[in-house]
Amino acid sequence: MGPGYLLLRSPNRTATGMGPPYLRKTEGWSTGVIYHALSQKEANDSDVQPSGAQRAEAFVRAFLKRSTPRMSPQAREDQLQRKAVVLEYFTRHKRKEKKKKAKGLSARQRRELRLFDIKPEQQRYSLFLPLHELWKQYIRDLCNGLKPDTQPQMIQAKLLKADLHGAIISVTKSKCPSYVGITGILLQETKHIFKIITKEDRLKVIPKLNCVFTVETDGFISYIYGSKFQLRSSERSAKKFKAKGTIDL
Repeated sequence: MGPGYLLLRSPNRTATGMGPPYLRKTEGWSTGVIYHALSQKEANDSDVQPSGAQRAEAFVRAFLKRSTPRMSPQAREDQLQRKAVVLEYFTRHKRKEKKKKAKGLSARQRRELRLFDIKPEQQRYSLFLPLHELWKQYIRDLCNGLKPDTQPQMIQAKLLKADLHGAIISVTKSKCPSYVGITGILLQETKHIFKIITKEDRLKVIPKLNCVFTVETDGFISYIYGSKFQLRSSERSAKKFKAKGTIDL
């Protein structure tokens, strides 16, 4: 039996310079009972704060309990002794906000605002000649260069899906004789009509129905049957045209 130290606890007595708990040397005490941990009640009565290790352990236990709510304490201890614990993570489902698409003008509103009307002072043939030159270069690039040995069927297939704004077109056949012979630069194309500016600076509106048009490009002449061509240019680019033997007006 050697000398030992006994922890004295007195809530109503303090020792200057020694703090609330202090030690007293004793003789004849067994090492098994020299020191024992304070209970929670004793620690509160003695105003003793838990050590940093105890606070860390309490925090870890509380964190594991909160992170693994479905596990029992015994299962949690077994997991900690054997392998790493995969903490559960609960995601919050965010409500998807519906994006409001910007609503454009209706066809009726566009007609009322006259957005696509060409003003009289702009109805001049010479004003649209640069547009025709751009269209010719566009067709040459689309057909990989219009060479003399180029197959007419290939050019015809390309023109069926090409943008015709800027092309010089002529009316060769029509059930209305007054339309035959009109030639000019195509300014606007809708589902049912062509708007053409002639060399006389006159804007002509030609219906596609019951008319046959010709398009001349570097010596190649293509025929367009308007009755089978009643599509918007955007719809025509994705349509598959079938070859037909004869087409009547």
